[in-house]
Parts: sequence; structure tokens; C-alpha cells
Amino acid sequence: MVLNMVERLGASVVTRVQEMGRMLLFVLSAFAWLTRPPFRFSHMLKQLHFIGYKSTFVVVLTAGFTGMVLALQGYYSLRKFGSEGLLGSAVALSMIRELGPVLAALMVTARAGSAMTAEVGIMRITEQIDALDTMAINPMQYLIAPKLVAGLIGVPLLVAIFDVVGIYGGYVVGVDLLGVNAGSYWNSIESAVEWKDIYGGILKSISFGLIITWICSYKGYHTRQSAEGLGTATTEAVVLSSVVILVWDYFLTSVLL
Repeated sequence: MVLNMVERLGASVVTRVQEMGRMLLFVLSAFAWLTRPPFRFSHMLKQLHFIGYKSTFVVVLTAGFTGMVLALQGYYSLRKFGSEGLLGSAVALSMIRELGPVLAALMVTARAGSAMTAEVGIMRITEQIDALDTMAINPMQYLIAPKLVAGLIGVPLLVAIFDVVGIYGGYVVGVDLLGVNAGSYWNSIESAVEWKDIYGGILKSISFGLIITWICSYKGYHTRQSAEGLGTATTEAVVLSSVVILVWDYFLTSVLL
């Protein structure tokens, strides 16, 4: 019985390692095809519109209420120490360094990542990807590469919007509702936020954009030929992307500190 358990564990580990290898080759192949003509800029713009513009509403809504809640909780915590004037720096640093990149990426995963997996998966099930091969059109160049580029551009822009809206949401609650001095709010942000904080947020947002489009495209591209397989692939894509984002955020934060 012990040998059977060890054998099953070993087989599971080998399967996971093989899957990781296939995922790595998948993204490397997509980037390699980016350097070869024809360069389909219209496809990149279409994907940027889908991933970036169409995710703006949910990102702005989430950012506004996140900043408001953060200001509300931070105010009552700082008031115990008589440091209400530092509310702006607390909100801004939390947004720029952690909450902005992570929450924006999770929102994009939930809205655009799931749809991306379903789109590519349906093309796999209905043999549209095989038809592209038949017409001598490489699916990696036609389908996957534009999504990766759009993710690398769109997610950082959404994170920037998230940060700005979240900081302003904190301003509305802290200054207009709780009575914090407006000058103290903005001055504390100016004195506390450094280029290192902004750089870390940008680096996180770029890596999160790659993670989302990479994992979601891969899961859709390798969907099993059934409706059940499509549902499973979509669920796996969203869950795996969210977990990898959180894990990678920890490691990246530990390196940047």
C-alpha cells in the first residue's frame, strides 16, 4: 500500500512538472511568433479594447469603494495615536504597493480572463483552431500573441486608474466625511510616496498582466473536446490565475522591499 501511495504521488508530481513545461513552451512560442510578420496590430488593439477598456467600469467601481473603506478603517486606527494627518499616506501606499495591482488583476481575471478562456476554448471545441492550421495561419500568432501584448499593456493602465480612483475615494471619505484636513491628506502622500513604491506597483502590474493572459489562454487552448471540458478549463483558469497572482505578489514584494 505504501509503494502504491508513493507511486501515485510520483506520477502526480511528474504530471505537474510536465504541465509546467508545456505552459512555459506555450508562452515562449507565443512571444517568438511576435517577432515574425505579419504583425496584426488590429488584433492587438481589439484585445486591448476587450481586456482594458471593457474592464474599466468594474475596476473603477472596485477602486472607489476600496479606497473609501481603507480610509474609513485607517482613520479610526490612526485616531488612536493622534495621527489622522497621515491618512493620505496610508491610503496611497496601500493602494500603490499592494491593493491596486492585486485587486485590479483579480478583477481583470474574473471579467476578461474567464471570457478569454471560454473564447479560445470554444474555438478549440468547434475546430476553428484546426481550421487556422489548415489555412497555414499559426494559431499562436493569430490568437495568443495579441492577447499577451494586450495584457502587458492593458493591466498596468488599469492598475494606474485603480490607484488614482482609490486615492480619491479615500479623500472623499477622509476629508469630506470625517473632517481630515485636505492639505494634510495630500502633503502626507507627497512626502511618503517614493519612486520605489511606484516602480514596484508597475512591475507587479506588468507581471500580473502576463500571468492572466498566459494562464487563461493556455487553459482555453488545451480545452478538452466537450462542454464539460470548457467549463472545467474556465474554472481552472480563473482559480489558477488568482492563486498565482497572490503567490507571485508575495515573492515579488519580498524581493522589492
